[in-house]
Amino acid sequence: MEPEVRAILERLGPVETSPTEAALSEDELARRVGHVEAIVPMGAHPVTERIMAAAPRLRVVAVAAVGHNLIDVASATRRGILVTNTPGVLTETTADMAWALMLAVARRVSEGDRFVRAGRWKGVYWSLMMGADVYGATLGVMGAGRIGKAVIRRAQGFGMRVLYSSRRPDAEAERLGATYRAKADLLGESDFVVLAVPLTAETRHLVGAAELALMKPTAFLVNVARGPVVDEAALVEALRRGVIAGAGLDVFEDEPAIHPGLLALENVALTPHVGSASRATRLRMATTAAENCIAALQGHRPPNLVNPEAWRER
Repeated sequence: MEPEVRAILERLGPVETSPTEAALSEDELARRVGHVEAIVPMGAHPVTERIMAAAPRLRVVAVAAVGHNLIDVASATRRGILVTNTPGVLTETTADMAWALMLAVARRVSEGDRFVRAGRWKGVYWSLMMGADVYGATLGVMGAGRIGKAVIRRAQGFGMRVLYSSRRPDAEAERLGATYRAKADLLGESDFVVLAVPLTAETRHLVGAAELALMKPTAFLVNVARGPVVDEAALVEALRRGVIAGAGLDVFEDEPAIHPGLLALENVALTPHVGSASRATRLRMATTAAENCIAALQGHRPPNLVNPEAWRER
């Protein structure tokens, strides 16, 4: 935890931090939270029903992220525990990562880096590392939320035709020059498909074998949403068989484990769930989480409340 964030929290009392950035075991975390009034997860730290039961004074879980799928929100709501997140803070940085992966996989940046480092480059040849153009291509964005729209805005500078899909047409996405398409049509028309949807029951395995089969064999898939949005085994098979040309992935179905088939493929760019990992953005995320935490502990409704059903005027 950054010192300036810790200082915000220390306005109300002592702050204890984990000795490691890795997630503590459930046993260890349960042992540590018996006396706490707030938990601020700074990474992939599950807060389960058991953890909440072990923390009878717990009033708020202030997640330093947009996603809160690692928190048992239903159990928190039953116990009157507030859960907050940090929407909007990481939008632009995550959109940057989507573009980084798009360019990396289209222009074979990761593959070229490995090629050079291995000492395999012996000269400039006509067919060496021939990739795909991004400029002027068709971009399909699945999810027209904050991140999806930020990805769409960046496409203007690349002269792209932009399509988007969402639960319903979105006026702001249209103003940005994007055209609504049903999912199947978007997949079939796009040269690049960027996933920017939240993880819900409806979006789990949103892209599987059937969806990949709809894409062009020259198309690329980029996922900066959540890993389970993609059926990873189906993606590996599609990449092996040339159903699609490549993929750029910042998130994985069973993090931090990665399907071994992905690691063996050259037409994939992989990053370790670092879409929001710029110093400035991570500081804003942590600060927002701390401010949510302070508001809850002072009896005010936090500005980024995930479970409003748990709110009670204090």
